[in-house]
Formats: sequence, structure tokens, C-alpha cells
Amino acid sequence: MFISVIIPCFNEVATLEIIIDKILCQKKIIKQIILVNDGSNDGTKELIEEKLIRKVNIVIHHKKNKGKGSAIKSALKYAIGDIILIQDADLEYDPRDYNKLIRPILKKKFYVVYGSRVLNRNRYLSDNFTSLYRIFFNHMLTLISNIINSQKLTDAHTCYKVFHRSVLKKIKLFENDFSFCPEITTKISNKKIKITEVSIRYNGRDYNEGKKIGFNDGIKAIYVLIKYKFFKNE
Repeated sequence: MFISVIIPCFNEVATLEIIIDKILCQKKIIKQIILVNDGSNDGTKELIEEKLIRKVNIVIHHKKNKGKGSAIKSALKYAIGDIILIQDADLEYDPRDYNKLIRPILKKKFYVVYGSRVLNRNRYLSDNFTSLYRIFFNHMLTLISNIINSQKLTDAHTCYKVFHRSVLKKIKLFENDFSFCPEITTKISNKKIKITEVSIRYNGRDYNEGKKIGFNDGIKAIYVLIKYKFFKNE
């Protein structure tokens, strides 16, 4: 199958070329790389125009920072792959896991795969998570998501979300920021589509290294879960 890899990017000039090169190294996968520069002001745009535009298939520039969800929505307009995979522009997630992530879809056993940072590990007791604060809130958000959506995920807010394109054709997305994650998870639940998880590599970074998601995003995630489960089931 042909895979569309969507890379939302905001101020990741230090890691962007590295992650793209890692994606290109996955030689056994036929892929389309869509890079969305979400209003970066750290030299990312210049790097793309001078060098990276030759390494990817499509580049989209947002004049202003709109958020991860907005970047994904922009990219989906151009995605032609049978499988759609979301890849962050930092180095927390490793493209060497692509084959593992797409395998359940290739075998036609599932239509949605999440890459779990904690599956088959001693839960969150790992140096890969950079703080107890992050461990606690990631666990609580996953627990709340599971209760609301009647799911049994171990890592609902992982970056690595992989979809057969037929799933995304059934779902209209509204959220522009990190709330893409609870929105898509809830809408998949509403459509009675089962999500399977596979364990992935993870190398967490802290806020000094550019981590962007924060406490307010967690609060909004709960609001979004409730909104699309009980009040806006579209």
C-alpha cells in the first residue's frame, strides 16, 4: 500500500531534516511525505525552501501558527495514500516503527493503529518519559478517554496514529490544536471502529528541548472528549 506521511511542524528547525532523513531511510515503504510548516519563525521556512523541499513531496506553509490539528487538516487535502500516518517533527518518535504500525492494516485486520509508548512495558516506569507530571497526566487522560469512549487503550494521546484512508473519509475534523487527538479518538469510537495498539520506541523530551503541549491542552482534551461524545456527534 501507498502511505501518506503527514508532518506538522512548528519551530523544529533543529530536528526537522533529521526526522525527514529517517523517514526516507524506510526504503521498503512507498510513501508520500507532506510537510506542513505551521507558521514557524525559527528558520524552518528558510530551511525548507533552501534544502528540504527537494526531500519531500508536498510543502504547505501556514502564515500563522494554527495548531497541530489545523496542519493535519491542511495536509489531508493532498494525501493520496491508502494509509495515512501522523509523524511529529521532533525526534520523540522513530520511523523505524513504520512497518510495525502499518502491518495490522496491511493484513486487513484493523483500520486504525495507535503506536503506544507504554504497551508491553512496565507501564510508565521508564526513562523515556521526562517527568512524573507528564506520566500522571498522560495516564489520567488515557483513563478518562477510555471511560468516555468505552475503549481499552494504553496511550490515547500518542503521536503515532495510523488510519486506512477509508476511515478518515467518514470523519469531519474541526479541532485546530492538540485536541485533534481526543477528537479523532472519540469520533472513531462513535463510528464503532476498533483501534489496535502496537508498542513503539519513544524518546521523550522536556520543555527546555521544545516540548509544546501543556496543562491547558490536557484540560481542553477532556472538554473535547465530552463534546464529541455527548453534544456534537458529527
